[in-house]
Amino acid sequence: MIAVTDDGMGMTAEVAARAFEPFYTTKEVGKGSGLGLSMVYGFAKQSNGHVSIYSEVGLGTTVRIFLPLVAKAGTPVDQTLADEAPLPRGHETVLVAEDDPYVRSSVILRIESLGYSVVAAVNGADALQKLKDRPDIDMLFTDIVMPGGMSGWELADKAREIRPGLPVVFSTGYALEMPAQRGHASGKSILLNKPYRKAELAERLRDALTKNFVEP
Repeated sequence: MIAVTDDGMGMTAEVAARAFEPFYTTKEVGKGSGLGLSMVYGFAKQSNGHVSIYSEVGLGTTVRIFLPLVAKAGTPVDQTLADEAPLPRGHETVLVAEDDPYVRSSVILRIESLGYSVVAAVNGADALQKLKDRPDIDMLFTDIVMPGGMSGWELADKAREIRPGLPVVFSTGYALEMPAQRGHASGKSILLNKPYRKAELAERLRDALTKNFVEP
C-alpha cells in the first residue's frame, strides 16, 4: 500500500466522490485537466489493485494505492517472508475501528496473522456497541479521523468509560494532526502513523498490551 497525504484545504464528500472521474476538476479553467487522479485510478486497476481517497475539509487528503504483492524474480514469497525476523505475537482480542473498507480489511489480515482475534467496527458508534457486547475485547485499535461525528480520540474516551484502563492504539494518515492531539491520548495509548510496516504494528500492539504505563 502506498499512501500520499497532504495538509491542504481538503475536499467535501461530494467532491471526493467525483475525484477519480476523467476531466472533473475544481480548479479554474486552464489550471487543471482533471486527469491526474483518473490516471492513478486507471494504473491501480490495470495492476489488479485498488485506489481509495479520504479527505477531511480543513485537514487534508490521503490517497491510498493498493497493489498485489510480488516477490523478487526467482524468490518465492514464502521464502521472502521466512527471511524476516520473527515478529512479536499475541492471542488477545482486538477491536478494530476503521471506516475505509480496504484499509480495514488490510489491518484485520495483518493483526490476525500475528495470532490475535479481531472484532471489526466501521465507526465509533459501532465500536462502542461491539465493546458493550463483547467482554472478551482486550484492546482498541482505532483510526483517528472517522465519519459519523466521533473521532478516534472521542471513541477512546467513551470506550474507557465502559472499560476503564482499556489499551488503545491510534492510527492516522495525517501526520500533522498527531502532535496537536497528543494531549487527548492517555498513558495507555500508542500512536501509529500510516503507512506502517507489519513489524511496527506488531511491536505497538505488544507495547499497548504489556507495558506498565502510568496515567498522566
